[in-house]
Amino acid sequence: MDISNLNEKVKGLVSYLQDTGYSAMYIDYVKKMVKWLSENSNHYKWTSLSEAAQTLKELWPNRYTCRNKVRLLRIIRQYVEKGILPDGHKHYISPHHYELLVEEYRKITDVAFRIVDKRCKSSANVKYALSSFFFHLQEMRMYSLESITEDAVLELFSQDGKLGKSHSRKYTVEYGLKACLPHYGRSVERIIAYLPSIPNKRKNIQYLTELELAAIKHTLENDSTISLQDKAIITLAMYTGLRGCDISALTLNSFDWEHDLIKITQVKTGQPLTLPLRAVVGNAVFDYLLKERPRSSEPYVFLTIHFPYRRLHTSNLDAICSKVMCKAGIRQGKNERKSLHLFRHNVATTLLQGGVQQPVISATLGHASPDSLDRYLSAEFKRLKECSLSIEHFPIGKGVFDV
Repeated sequence: MDISNLNEKVKGLVSYLQDTGYSAMYIDYVKKMVKWLSENSNHYKWTSLSEAAQTLKELWPNRYTCRNKVRLLRIIRQYVEKGILPDGHKHYISPHHYELLVEEYRKITDVAFRIVDKRCKSSANVKYALSSFFFHLQEMRMYSLESITEDAVLELFSQDGKLGKSHSRKYTVEYGLKACLPHYGRSVERIIAYLPSIPNKRKNIQYLTELELAAIKHTLENDSTISLQDKAIITLAMYTGLRGCDISALTLNSFDWEHDLIKITQVKTGQPLTLPLRAVVGNAVFDYLLKERPRSSEPYVFLTIHFPYRRLHTSNLDAICSKVMCKAGIRQGKNERKSLHLFRHNVATTLLQGGVQQPVISATLGHASPDSLDRYLSAEFKRLKECSLSIEHFPIGKGVFDV
């Protein structure tokens, strides 16, 4: 491929971006990438655009910068090599393992990907995990579901004879296989039963203090630089405890304004959940819908601010949360968590401190199992302090508490 003549080949792409309303900044990024590829093709001796991706990774070690440049390269490649025009979505490239799978394994992976993608879950992670899982089984000469043995599955999750693979990897494989149950039944159910039980080792739960919550509320009320969208998202998380994936998946039909209710099907569990729509939440969402949300046929509530409009994802919501906390002047330490899930923890502990029964709290948070509440109990310091014992009757040597 003659990469040096790339400018001529992408004129149609640039015209399409301009005609469909892409921002001038984004179009400029595409033009600069085309120019860079043309000027450097001889120096790096690329024979195809795919070879340029490795050079980008070497030149830009910052993963965020590199990721954005690789995405621009992907759009250019798709247009030049296949004539595919962008549609505003971040398309996922199949892992190399996928291309090496036998037909049966590839079909199962495709079914899981389609089903999980409809649930708004991280379908890319599922596809990658299943591709890797089946590929390594192929390396053990198991080319069909019926040929897979329990020993082989256990070996995949073992290291030096012990279960060493992460809980998240096993969970993702299991989630993908369960999505295929309606289509493959007993054949897949048998493989799921072979998956080992790997405990989920959780880090200590971080929580929001009363001062931090007060700072966030004050910032939302008084900082005019915060958009109505950001205010609505943080207010929803603060007062409902909804997961980020559920806020991202909210549609216009999720709000029953007449009866002051929020009705959703949870992304994580697939179970329905109904919550009261408090005035503070309803007002924040309504202001965004009325004054700031772009006019679009998209059913989702929270959309990107630039065309082509698409729904915000969990990573976007966490970035918004981090931005608001920065404006509030809180949680700016190196290892201090700034994600939206902190508000979910706060709702749980606040209800516990208020004496609400645990089954009610689990139902409010949409837990599939009452045991899910245990991790919040361990961070409920008000009740934990009531269990503490005085040490005044125990002899303590001099200098123990000296610094």
